[in-house]
Amino acid sequence: MYEIGIITVSDKGSRGERVDESGPVIKEMVKSLGEVTSYIVVPDDLDLLKEAMISMSDKEKLDLVFTSGGTGFSSRDNTPEATLAVIRKQAPGLVEAMRADSLKRTNRAMLSRAVAGIRNNTLIINLPGSVKAVRECLAVIMPALPHGLEILTGRGGECGSAE
Repeated sequence: MYEIGIITVSDKGSRGERVDESGPVIKEMVKSLGEVTSYIVVPDDLDLLKEAMISMSDKEKLDLVFTSGGTGFSSRDNTPEATLAVIRKQAPGLVEAMRADSLKRTNRAMLSRAVAGIRNNTLIINLPGSVKAVRECLAVIMPALPHGLEILTGRGGECGSAE
């Protein structure tokens, strides 16, 4: 089982003006992968986001970190930039799959700037902020995550079998 972190990105949520609904949905949906051992709500601030991701990766040594929110066009949407600043390798297939599936439901999916990538042995994935979109996007990538995490963490090694 893996250790998982959740970072909800919301100015209002960080001030207690809005209840985070996406974080609990992520926590529920990833139970099959492991335990959420770290969960925070932070404002849409580039430096705070970078610090949170670095802390979860480097200090807490989490295997997987999900962010929720901050991936749109607003001047306060900084999640992709923070993620790109801290990852060492990109994992574009994850967000490409989420966008492709989401486009079947709404043309607004093409406005997502979400990214995914690897920092040390931590996979970081940007998810949308809405509960509905979080559910839909996680449903798309969850089947592939166990294998990816096995390889990333060294707990698996066979990539040759086709499924």
